[in-house]
Amino acid sequence: MNNTLCAPRKDRFEVLRMKTEEKLNMTMLCDFYELTMGNGYFQTGYKDRIVYFDVFFRKVPDGGGYAITAGLEQLIDYIENLHFTDADIAYLRGRGIFCEEFLAYLRDFRFTGDIYAIPEGTPVFPKEPLVVVRAPAIEAQLIETFTLLTINHQSLIATKANRINRAARGRTVLEFGSRRAQGADAAIVGARAAFIGGVAGTACTLSDEMYGVPAGGTMAHAWVQMFPSELEAFKAYCRLYPTNATLLVDTYNTLHSGIPNAIRAFDEILKPMGITKCGIRLDSGDLAYLTQKARKMLDDAGWTECKISVSNSLDEYLIQDMLLQGAQIDMFGVGERLITAKSEAVFGGVYKLTAIEDEQGNIIPKIKISENVGKITNPGFKKVYRFFDRESGMAEADYICMHDETVDDSQPLEICDPHDRWKKKTMRNFRAVELQVPVFKNGELVYDLPALGDIKKRCAEQIDTLWPEVKRFDYPHQYYVDLSPKLMALKDKMLLERGHEIV
Repeated sequence: MNNTLCAPRKDRFEVLRMKTEEKLNMTMLCDFYELTMGNGYFQTGYKDRIVYFDVFFRKVPDGGGYAITAGLEQLIDYIENLHFTDADIAYLRGRGIFCEEFLAYLRDFRFTGDIYAIPEGTPVFPKEPLVVVRAPAIEAQLIETFTLLTINHQSLIATKANRINRAARGRTVLEFGSRRAQGADAAIVGARAAFIGGVAGTACTLSDEMYGVPAGGTMAHAWVQMFPSELEAFKAYCRLYPTNATLLVDTYNTLHSGIPNAIRAFDEILKPMGITKCGIRLDSGDLAYLTQKARKMLDDAGWTECKISVSNSLDEYLIQDMLLQGAQIDMFGVGERLITAKSEAVFGGVYKLTAIEDEQGNIIPKIKISENVGKITNPGFKKVYRFFDRESGMAEADYICMHDETVDDSQPLEICDPHDRWKKKTMRNFRAVELQVPVFKNGELVYDLPALGDIKKRCAEQIDTLWPEVKRFDYPHQYYVDLSPKLMALKDKMLLERGHEIV
């Protein structure tokens, strides 16, 4: 494994910092209303009021059974580097709507609050607080956009990558989408998120240099076209890279020239060296049919260890269908439909106020009500448990409760669906695990961020605790995410107080 995967977080970020004289300051990457609200909080006496915000999503992309949370590392780096420059202050002053006292406050701005989060690589479900921010009102408001941006984007890509990786049934999947990503950052951290979700590596060299996502690649059609003949191109490549000879065989005619010329190059260059491991790649045509033909041709020629790779606008459904048709494929290179999550390109995470503290430090719950039932928020300062069956080790349900509640997993516990309350289940012989961990306390980082390889490993291990029914691509079993009686009673009370029916 790439040594960068085990490097401390500080060293990994230093790679990026060394590339520019001054690291791009992301503090002004915020919606303008965060600044107008901050100025308003400052002038109306709410500057130091402690507030609570939850980051959560409402539905799993692609109608799947679960999502994968990612992006926390970039959020940490953002929080640690929050500051307004002189140029930022001058720009805001030029808008003519911010008071000088607020601008002076921004000049010395730093984050002093608390952040709790579910670790990256964890399977998560709708309405669960992925990130909880407790901070003075202005601070909490100003980090809204970047918090959502990084969690939404990377969770989306990690979730899509996991679907594609599962469709491959143990075969290698590589992320090939840099040139089709929506911008440079989407390509770089998208590869990181895809790695968390299960892919083995990326075509993006910078993602390897920065984060340790193993980068690899061999040739494009231009290499083959550059030489007088396809055979000469293949032989030249085998001479240069004998231990990594994967030849692109569909530039002209896959079955009549590409594969025969690849076999000849292997015979003439690799065989005398005693090398038996090599590969071919197809990027067009009927991949299920061509790979079956290619496998027979390679085996008949004695190249049984030659791996077959394919690419060309793949996704989980195409991969699944090709394997059902008997395709002989060892590795999938997946590009645009992974790096853009083309089938559903928005994760949909939101950032909602759930509580404030009064002057005595009492937590006052807040609720957002809508005619759309799915948009009604869960009030208060909350945490999430996951219940694992002690015998099977499988995840059985998640449980959202108030921050001061503790689950005693030595005793039976009745849970019920927060929407269909007649659906009840008594948990027995289970193990309760809190999902959220402290990340920042009083503005100081208290979380030891794991290496990327460990996050990827955690993701695979946690997914193994989900029942197969939850992992179906279509019409998956709805995993139980229940509210504690205390939280449900609070929500009901707040709805009734505002003249709404209990939902």
